[in-house]
Amino acid sequence: MKGSTLTDLMAERIDSLKAAIIGAFCLLSTFVLFFVLNIFLLHEYLGLSSPKVIWDWNFLVGVGIAGFSGFLFGVTYRYIIRDDNNPHLKSGGIVAFGLVRGLAQIDVGWNATGQILPYIFIASESILGVAIAGLSVDLAIRNDWLKAMK
Repeated sequence: MKGSTLTDLMAERIDSLKAAIIGAFCLLSTFVLFFVLNIFLLHEYLGLSSPKVIWDWNFLVGVGIAGFSGFLFGVTYRYIIRDDNNPHLKSGGIVAFGLVRGLAQIDVGWNATGQILPYIFIASESILGVAIAGLSVDLAIRNDWLKAMK
């Protein structure tokens, strides 16, 4: 950011914070939606997981991790896409973040239970949540709610 003023630098940081908040909100919303779906639908009809109490420690830790992951994604995605219109760069960033989070969940589930199918549903939550966050950051940039990096 050679030649930038302190005001420009602060505006960039505020836009990065906005992107991070959008990412965190989207991934958190997707996490909670899939958590409820997992409890009420997947257990009932597919028998893939056991129902949990919604406010247990696993849920709260999951919310924290989803929020922090979304926060980091929002900031990074804003830097990834910059102000060019490269669809491969956009989709690559989304798939990379979604797969890293999703494959880690599959790995932990496989090692803990020896089952893979329930954790594929959980991994799809990560990919979908990151995709929604990416689309939301794109929408915010398009509507001038935040500025893309130059």
